[in-house]
Amino acid sequence: MSDETQTEARPKKLFIKTYGCQMNVYDSDRMADALAPHAYEPVQSAEDADLVVLNTCHIREKASEKVFSELGRLKEMRDLRRAEGSDLMIGVAGCVAQAEGEEIVRRQPAVNLVFGPQSYHRLPELLTRAHNGSQVVETEFPTEDKFAHLPAAKREVTLARGLTAFLTVQEGCDKFCSFCVVPYTRGAETSRPLEQVLSEARSLADGGVRELTLLGQNVNAYHGLDKAGRTVGLGELCYRLAEIPGIARIRYTTSHPLDMSEELIAAHRDLDALMPYLHLPVQSGSDRILKAMNRRHTTAEYLAVIERIKAARPDMALSGDFIVGFPGETDADFEQTLEIARLTGYASAFTFKYSIRPGTPGATMDNQVAEAVKVERLARLNAQIMGQTRDFAQSCVGRILPVLIEKPGRNPGQVGGRSPYLQAVHMEGPTRLIGQIIPVEIVAVGNNSLAGKIVTDAELKSASLSQSVANAVPA
Repeated sequence: MSDETQTEARPKKLFIKTYGCQMNVYDSDRMADALAPHAYEPVQSAEDADLVVLNTCHIREKASEKVFSELGRLKEMRDLRRAEGSDLMIGVAGCVAQAEGEEIVRRQPAVNLVFGPQSYHRLPELLTRAHNGSQVVETEFPTEDKFAHLPAAKREVTLARGLTAFLTVQEGCDKFCSFCVVPYTRGAETSRPLEQVLSEARSLADGGVRELTLLGQNVNAYHGLDKAGRTVGLGELCYRLAEIPGIARIRYTTSHPLDMSEELIAAHRDLDALMPYLHLPVQSGSDRILKAMNRRHTTAEYLAVIERIKAARPDMALSGDFIVGFPGETDADFEQTLEIARLTGYASAFTFKYSIRPGTPGATMDNQVAEAVKVERLARLNAQIMGQTRDFAQSCVGRILPVLIEKPGRNPGQVGGRSPYLQAVHMEGPTRLIGQIIPVEIVAVGNNSLAGKIVTDAELKSASLSQSVANAVPA
């Protein structure tokens, strides 16, 4: 066999660096799936790769500059490779690619290909063009369904990949919040057909996945079609997913308050598999700022949604998103944000300083808030949220929670898992329990996790009997 033939037969090495949200994590996995038939094997570092793809996110502050900094490092690596007689292909994917494709290749000519979130199913074709000497920029929104063109998702449970999986069911956004680039980088709201989602979920379950997290920019706006052409909402999708053998837990993110339908709330009431932990962003506690953000709901309407959810599922815990320092935000507006966080009683939240996103309405608004003010407000909000998170964790002490055992623990003889509220839980136990959902009594709160004790069947029966007696005693 010639040296040339051996070189062609050698599997190529792929490294994908993922920035940002869970959907990007899912997208990175599907890029790897798309390239697997073309002899690309994932590796753990850019130094070992023949192809490096930066899967970018445009949400965080200075996202573009972080990408260009990484591209500069990759160019140096490529130049060293070439001096040694080898090469490195460089690709940029995701939302920064979609928003700034031409700017990326102008500022960093070493990049071989740039493609947006709607084009990664065409990655093998784009790579062929790049290998033939073209500098590829593919940022049009295609008319075809990318999911229909991807190979079946491959998932085999290992300790490295775990028992949980992301599953994108919806993409894009029609809400046009004035601070957000998503409608411009991910496009209009689209939903995958019901059977396509169920098929991928069955494949994941067959691979040993126990917990699915459904993803979408507005996941609770899901409106996929079934075989008969009937529109199916997220609530019905959850009912169908709960029927799949092996799928024990279902989560979804990210939601919009306007799309919490009665059917979805009923699913939370009816389905044990649908976890009692909901991420429902509000962004601000000020109606004036919410209007400027184009959120299309008031604080009263948001709190009414929360009330309906908790009436259906009393053990529901909530997480949220907040942006401080949006243009025009006053001290009084910010105090209202602190108040809605207190009223809602979030178990956790993601908090951000407002930062300008070119091309969004917020970028041209007057009364931009000074950076020092944003920093001070973010610190105050974070302190409050951290206190609420600690309080919620402390409220779990003494409760018996079902914990999905996911991996060996930090110390010998321990195992680790997740509570229904996504909290890390550590306890004494054998590794044969990995993959099972076990009743665990929460006994203590750590810095970033809970300590638990596995409850035996006898203890569980005793606890249930004690609770029944307590419920029967008149107040």
